[in-house]
Amino acid sequence: MAGEEPTAVVETGDALAHDPAFVERGLSTEQVAERVARGQTNDVPDRASRSVKDIIRGNVFTRINAILGVLLLIVLATGSIVDGMFGLLIVANSSIGIIQEVRAKRTLDKLAIVSQTKPVVRRNGAGGELAPREVVLDDIIELGPGDQLVVDGTVVESVGLELDESLLTGESEAVHKDPGTSVMSGSFVSSGTGAYRATKVGRDAYAARLAEEASKFTLVHSELNAGINKILKLITYLMIPAGLLIIYNQLFSSGEALGPSLSGMVAALVPMVPEGLVLMTSIAFAVGVVRLGRRQCLVQELPAIEGLARVDIVCADKTGTLTENGMRLADVELVDGPGGTTLEAARTALAALAGNDPRPNASVLALSEALPDDPGWGEPTAVAPFSSAKKWSGQSYGAHGNWLLGACDVLLDRDTPTARRAEELGAQGLRVLLLARSDRPVDDALAPGTVAPVALVVLEQRVRTDAKATLEFFAEQHVDVKVISGDNAVSVGAVASSLGLPQGDSPIDARTLPDDREQLADIAEASTTFGRVRPDQKRAMVGALQSRGHTVAMTGDGVNDVLALKDADIGVAMGSGSPAARSVAQIVLLDNKFATLPYVVGEGRRVIGNIERVSNLFLTKTVYSVLLAFFIGISGVLATVFGFDPLPYPFLPRHVTIAAWFTIGIPAFLLSLAPNNERARPGFVPRVMRLAIPSGVIVGVATFVCYLLVYAGPDQTEVEKVQAGTSALITLIMIALWVLAVVARPYQWWKIALIVAAALGYVVLFSVPFLREFFALDPSNLAYTGIAFTCGAIGMVLVEVSWWVTGRIHGERRRVFASREDLHAAP
Repeated sequence: MAGEEPTAVVETGDALAHDPAFVERGLSTEQVAERVARGQTNDVPDRASRSVKDIIRGNVFTRINAILGVLLLIVLATGSIVDGMFGLLIVANSSIGIIQEVRAKRTLDKLAIVSQTKPVVRRNGAGGELAPREVVLDDIIELGPGDQLVVDGTVVESVGLELDESLLTGESEAVHKDPGTSVMSGSFVSSGTGAYRATKVGRDAYAARLAEEASKFTLVHSELNAGINKILKLITYLMIPAGLLIIYNQLFSSGEALGPSLSGMVAALVPMVPEGLVLMTSIAFAVGVVRLGRRQCLVQELPAIEGLARVDIVCADKTGTLTENGMRLADVELVDGPGGTTLEAARTALAALAGNDPRPNASVLALSEALPDDPGWGEPTAVAPFSSAKKWSGQSYGAHGNWLLGACDVLLDRDTPTARRAEELGAQGLRVLLLARSDRPVDDALAPGTVAPVALVVLEQRVRTDAKATLEFFAEQHVDVKVISGDNAVSVGAVASSLGLPQGDSPIDARTLPDDREQLADIAEASTTFGRVRPDQKRAMVGALQSRGHTVAMTGDGVNDVLALKDADIGVAMGSGSPAARSVAQIVLLDNKFATLPYVVGEGRRVIGNIERVSNLFLTKTVYSVLLAFFIGISGVLATVFGFDPLPYPFLPRHVTIAAWFTIGIPAFLLSLAPNNERARPGFVPRVMRLAIPSGVIVGVATFVCYLLVYAGPDQTEVEKVQAGTSALITLIMIALWVLAVVARPYQWWKIALIVAAALGYVVLFSVPFLREFFALDPSNLAYTGIAFTCGAIGMVLVEVSWWVTGRIHGERRRVFASREDLHAAP
């Protein structure tokens, strides 16, 4: 019986759908409760961060923790707890990762709830906003321009209702929907109004199935994550032979007892693992999410922070981005012509048009605020909703006539005095609409027919106070801004020009743009301001710019921006924008401030630049660790084959632990969170390798040479062994500190302080008797220590020379000290 219940409910729902009273009132409270009890709810996973349980599991059970855990058990089996200090890395890595990701999760979840699309659902005879998860089977959901469908259903009301299903099918043509036709979740309303009954909810809905299959929804590509994964794969390939060699040397060739052999093996293997690289990357992204969250910026896909930092072109819509959403009716100016009438009659018609629009846009809202009185014309006999494609709307009122409201340059001949007057007003930055009569009903297939102008409706748009400063920021950062608007080109140009945008006074009417992508790309690259751009043209312009190698961000808030937002490398939507725009964007500015974008760009640059620095440190350590393991391991093979004296590994696990403290661990953590205003560039992996490989080779070779020079042979005493290991460690630390000094450039006061503090940390470790004994350090042999300092100094010089030479070879600008621009970003 339980299996038959859903069928019965569906049949009941179909029966209810044909009941006009049900369509009018929607489900009752009791009917909703019945469906909830049956599990017929829209229970789909929220688009938010992973659960706390998954966060803990993901940070504890990692490949790196597993490797370190096994090595820790080996060291503890030898009875040396001190040498197991590196095991604290497991606790530190997991704890820091969990704390930061949970903080980011809380921020994301709070912002996601604020940004969540809330459909208007009819219940008990009234419409009200509900969370998508609260929708149940057979709910009547109202629709208006920009609304996105949250479940599948059947249309029950339609007034010029047209849906854009491009997010599901790829087809950009809007589809007219009459009552009785099926609609799918994921599509959105491009024009008109209506309502539909939910027939499939939860995981049965089309968009939910697509999301699970990941066939249409793709994440932003992250060069950073891809690069780090590539590096980790390479490291794995290197670690296998190096690890096998060092294991053979320590266990079978060195001739040492089992305990010291195991300690040396672990000491060689531990620094090969870039244990902090993935952690620091996660922390940098998580902290970025929290910082942007404080500015009411919802990052729906983490790599979007990185992506926006790489953007070199920002395509911005005018309305809602450069100007405020709200408008004010400034004037109704009568025009001479066949549609001539009194000013009072024109204002009456405008009041009727505004009062009978169920989903008014910003322009109509301005009219309804200025003309609130009901003219008493009753319900319109025909309605033509506004759409971005046709640029006009209309209502017919029988004996009161057929009225149009729309773009002057669409409804008028450009050579008429009225059109020229509209352009004059538009050149002042005003928005101008035409009120006109038509000779046929507005829903006629040949509408608008013959247009008889009545009046120019002049609306004031308020330019955002922070728009000019934002455009200046992008100009300073060599990021081009393109204003792409559906409004009149002259009006768009006036706004762009007032903000100081280059070529803003030479706007291009998109109706003259070619269809050829190459020609379109030429014009899009050369110009900055475009008006009368259709939604499909916005999408085409984004694609044309991308075809020229540009990384394009698109900002917008309306349904006409959805296609371009989806195709852009990074889509940025305003929080007050349409649900469809917010759903396809990777970043949502909940405070609706275009001025927040520079902070997002800055955060992306901080993440990318700092992770690159940190990667240099960790990979340098991996390179010199692998190289040392190869050298020591090969000595064991040569000892077996040719009878040479084998070399035991020079360090204890505690030595490699303290070597990483001040050359990598603490500095890397601080550098990963520091301000960084350098523009993101492609080529993350090659650039990191250019520094890490030469530096790692220099550290490894210099350390090995120093060890060879101070090694007293297989008959060395325990004191000589400690002194030799200490000398090699001094050489390693000196050069590693210089690598840190190079990576930290260009210098600011706090970076210099960081390097000095790191050096002083080692001075303390080598100077305090208790610490020397605890960490098995003995620099008392002045001859050995002199050799160590000499090898270290030579290595430091080689690292410095390598840095300058690679910069010259690859055309990279090298700076030792920060410029004023860098200092502006200092903490």
